[in-house]
Amino acid sequence: MSQVSPTPAGAFAPLQQVQQTQKISRPSLSYWQDAWVRLRANRRAIFSLYLVVGLLLFTFLGPLIWDVDPALQDVDQISQPPGADRRAVLAADYQPWYGTPDLPGSGLRLAEAATTQAVRLQWDIQPQAAEYRIYRNIFPVGAEGALGLPLFETPAAQNYFEDRLDLRPRNYFYTVVVLDAAGVETANRFSLEVEVQRVVTVSEARERGLLGADEEARPGMEFQFAWHPLGTDYLGRDMLARLMHGARISLFIGFFAPLLYVLIGVIYGSTAGFLGGMTDQVMMRFADFVVALPFLLFMILFKVVFSISPGESGILPMLVAMIILLWPGTARLVRGQILQIREEGYISASQLLGAQTNYLVLRHMIPNTMGVILVTITFAVPSAIFTEAFLSFIGMGVAPPTPSWGSMCNEGRKTMLTTPHELIFPALFISITVLAFNLLGDGLRDALDARMRNRE
Repeated sequence: MSQVSPTPAGAFAPLQQVQQTQKISRPSLSYWQDAWVRLRANRRAIFSLYLVVGLLLFTFLGPLIWDVDPALQDVDQISQPPGADRRAVLAADYQPWYGTPDLPGSGLRLAEAATTQAVRLQWDIQPQAAEYRIYRNIFPVGAEGALGLPLFETPAAQNYFEDRLDLRPRNYFYTVVVLDAAGVETANRFSLEVEVQRVVTVSEARERGLLGADEEARPGMEFQFAWHPLGTDYLGRDMLARLMHGARISLFIGFFAPLLYVLIGVIYGSTAGFLGGMTDQVMMRFADFVVALPFLLFMILFKVVFSISPGESGILPMLVAMIILLWPGTARLVRGQILQIREEGYISASQLLGAQTNYLVLRHMIPNTMGVILVTITFAVPSAIFTEAFLSFIGMGVAPPTPSWGSMCNEGRKTMLTTPHELIFPALFISITVLAFNLLGDGLRDALDARMRNRE
């Protein structure tokens, strides 16, 4: 029998055990942190978020920088577009004019330079004329023969006319038509294009502080009227100031009304979804009944109830109508979420541990529906802004002189062919706001939806 030799000391080295552990390469994020990361990756949503923040700054900080009274009228600059010439030339005070004898030239001509004070026209006497009819147009007379606004009719012996009717610094097209003894227009007519220059008289310049009390008045001196970055409206009010103050009305209704009716919808829908059964059916049938109620009819009824006379702003009836009639949509969404969440295991476990209904709803169910609620609010805000704009546009919402984007659009549509900036700017702000909130809501839906997260 063989013997095993003993192992010499030091023949084996101790084994170096290397313990390998797995490391988390990505830090753990909460639900809201992960949603913020996903939202930042959406460029359209982030750009929309910047637009919303910019609108809020424009609304609340803008009036502190541009502190112009939105009701202040600049009568020298009515319906002036952005970048319009603000210069005015000093002229002598008005003196009556009865024609200029031996005025050189032929046909229809100017007796002197045309200004906003007066345009003085003179023409040659026509032997066959019984009367002369003077027209003024702001557009060139085309083939259709639209001569414009008839200003005056002069007798045959009077071959001059002085126009002082609402003159502005622009080009006018004058036409003098010869009338026969029967008062019928003949083919004999004269036309003239006139460029009107803005002037201010010496007395007006001193009254408005453009010219000092002791300063020498020299005809031809130039002055600069007040600057209006976005122009003025048909009453000479600053468009930028009115847009800022109008944003307060539009955004107040756009934020306040959705917050209230979404809150009502959350409470109503969560209660119906948690209780279930016959209670759920009865509550949701009532919500269906509210959906069927006509919004405009109730808007009119609330104006009567609150004694809102024609021409007065109906902000309160508008808010009440929105809050009472627009909550069922949110209630349906929240109810669907609650019906799904109450079947989860952690809800059953909480019930077994003795959790009360209020605790389950407030601690578990509503927090798990916050994603849907936030997205609903984000989409409800532009809808409320558009509703306010529509009601103000048709004269049932905010009434002049209170500015809002909708009422400004209603005022601007009357002169959109001649001064389109009065309609373009408020309509542009409404469009940008609605688009920004819609894109932000779309981005929030993608960021908060767990199903979208699982697809990545």
